[in-house]
Amino acid sequence: MVHERSSRPRLSPSSYEEDIRAVLAPRLAYFEAVARHEHVTRAAHELGVPQSTLSRAMVRLEQDLGVALFARNGRTVSLTPAGRTFLGSAERALAEVEKAADSVRADADPTAGRVSFGFLHTMGSETVPALIRAFRVDHPGVRFQLVQNYGEAMIERLRAGGLDLCLTSPVPDAPDLVARRLDEQRLRLVVPDDHRLAGRRRVRLAEAADEAFVTLEPGYGLRRITDDLCAEAGFTPRIAFEGEEAETLRGLVAAGLGVALLPPPAVARPGVVELTVTAPRAAREIGVAWLDGHPDTPPVAAFKRFLLSRRGHLLPD
Repeated sequence: MVHERSSRPRLSPSSYEEDIRAVLAPRLAYFEAVARHEHVTRAAHELGVPQSTLSRAMVRLEQDLGVALFARNGRTVSLTPAGRTFLGSAERALAEVEKAADSVRADADPTAGRVSFGFLHTMGSETVPALIRAFRVDHPGVRFQLVQNYGEAMIERLRAGGLDLCLTSPVPDAPDLVARRLDEQRLRLVVPDDHRLAGRRRVRLAEAADEAFVTLEPGYGLRRITDDLCAEAGFTPRIAFEGEEAETLRGLVAAGLGVALLPPPAVARPGVVELTVTAPRAAREIGVAWLDGHPDTPPVAAFKRFLLSRRGHLLPD
């Protein structure tokens, strides 16, 4: 006698781990309903599928697992010990799926959804709180997941899907990103209050060529801008300290460790004098970036429109 070989693919030992999820996932809800009702017809009615379809799905599930999950008596069934073990895990898996679905639906809710928003450390004391406060006047229920970091780290997180939008400088130029310039922020040469230049209001950056500089670490946008401006002024800065916070650098300037190119402070700091740099023009562009081609949830779209509407007046006066 010649036995006809089934055309349905079987799980080989080498492919089991990657294939088993595709085999089991669509049938877990079917299995859970049959186990709960202990009756194929009632389960089929609840699921809205033909009874024959449900019966075949359960037979194939048992064949793929190589284990009997049900003891059958007509359309009435009862779980075997293996079936009870499998049911516990199936219920937990389905609960996790339901929890995940509830979470993404909640995040996309137009009135109470979530925005993952990244921003520079120097934007954290005034700019971002003011933006969120203004946005929530019309969108009081929208939730924010805030990430404060330097520019390159935020772009990496944006590409990895961990951020919806980021406020950064310099404005990135990359084929996989969309970026829009929002504002410009003048940078100042910060010197100790007993420095030889402290009595001045304006200064050419070349006049600080012999000074030690305290700067942000490489990878920070402001560090790149500092290096570029010094190069444009005809010198390479002599670095006395590399840090992660602009206000830490101000404190070190006050202590006499060096000078720094920094954006204006939220609150004036004693011990330093901030000079306008006349040449080269010392400023940084602030922009918002997002991944090209990624659809926005309603709350993300609303916050993006809000940010773009602030073009030219993003920063506090």
